[in-house]
Amino acid sequence: MTPLSVLDLSPIPEGADAGQALRNSADLVRHVEALGFNRYWMAEHHNMPGIASAATAVALAHVANGTKRIRIGSGGIMLPNHAPLLIAEQFGTLAALYPGRVDLGLGRAPGTDQIAARAMRRSLLQEDDFPQDVMELMSYFRPAEPGQQLRAVPGEGLDVPVWMLGSSTYGAQLAAALGLPYAFASHFAPDSLDAATAIYNSRFRPSEHLARPYAMPGLGVIVAPTDEEARYLFTSQQQSFVNMRTGRPGKLPPPVEGFFESLDPRFQAAISHSLSCAVVGSPATVRAGLAAFIARTGAQELIVTTSIHDHALRKRSFTLLAEAHAEVAAAA
Repeated sequence: MTPLSVLDLSPIPEGADAGQALRNSADLVRHVEALGFNRYWMAEHHNMPGIASAATAVALAHVANGTKRIRIGSGGIMLPNHAPLLIAEQFGTLAALYPGRVDLGLGRAPGTDQIAARAMRRSLLQEDDFPQDVMELMSYFRPAEPGQQLRAVPGEGLDVPVWMLGSSTYGAQLAAALGLPYAFASHFAPDSLDAATAIYNSRFRPSEHLARPYAMPGLGVIVAPTDEEARYLFTSQQQSFVNMRTGRPGKLPPPVEGFFESLDPRFQAAISHSLSCAVVGSPATVRAGLAAFIARTGAQELIVTTSIHDHALRKRSFTLLAEAHAEVAAAA
């Protein structure tokens, strides 16, 4: 049975604020934990009016407080924005609070635009030292050596699995070389999914962290009682996509009947391509979509993201997804 996990972007719906979005996330993680989901991850994004998880470690501490079993983690932390020691301390703190349940997913992109990147004092022209930063960060989680002068406290000696994230083949190559688990952002960047998966599996080197490849691709999922309602709810994400592409990022809008059909064909094509790794429909439609995606990728685990304006309907979607997933597993 392929486990299911959740990537929550903590969307800020129109008519709400960031505080409400984070309270919704805290409610959602309790809901999906009760449904049996394996992990709950949040992502670092900056200068995004519709996403509340910019301070990712802080947001994770908030949402994890009401949980007991589910793993929590980042999908991901954009490491070039930070000093490795600070991230080791932040996630070491989380691991001290929630022992044995914390994942640290690392990405190489800025997670923002150039204006915010400059505000974070990040040079977009700097030499790529991401692999070295990853190695430095992982070193802080090892037990301290006698006489070691620089230590991550909390952090040292704690079990914080590091994941490599990617939307191209770069992350797949690095994850394979370091023997780390790998999460691919196919839910918004599907182009390199098959190539990255093949590279990761073929080049993987066993390590102290992982004996064999472990890949977790992303999948957008919206489930409703009918295909028609699911497609209607999906128009919120489609609107956000268009707003981003036209330089008007904002909060997650409510759904609009017939929105996709009203678009210029160029936007229809762009949405259909960028969001092609999405399963939207009734439980029967989603069962078939899940089975096909698992067969295509050979994934060890799936991480799903769901953007629905109404929080109650978002929770309902995860309930229906858990039921569909159980039926796929039983059929397999």
